[in-house]
Amino acid sequence: MFKRVLHWAKVAKSELVAVYIASRDKRTPRIVKFIAISVVAYAFSPIDLIPDFIPVLGYLDDVLVVAAGVALVVKLTPEALMAEFRMKAQNNKMPAKNWITGTLFIALWIISGLFIGRWTYLHFYTS
Repeated sequence: MFKRVLHWAKVAKSELVAVYIASRDKRTPRIVKFIAISVVAYAFSPIDLIPDFIPVLGYLDDVLVVAAGVALVVKLTPEALMAEFRMKAQNNKMPAKNWITGTLFIALWIISGLFIGRWTYLHFYTS
């Protein structure tokens, strides 16, 4: 069972690299590119929908959201193109962590949270 989980994790990592490559390719349809960028950003974002310190659920949301996003990108990308991305993914590694990108995503999450908080306050607590 443990070997199957390790194999699945290796395949999932390879697919995520292929999705990253798809997000940067000009031939990828725009909507697929948007989904691919979102999936890769969520996978590398230090901020999650459910924080990782919550047992089981913290990591389960990562697995489900990223897996669903990867599956959607794979389904929407033309097969020949996806096969090419998978071949490239075999030879490539994911990019190193970039502090500028990480800071940008944290700022986007904070701004989104502020807008949602403001909307919630104005919508529910003011008359």
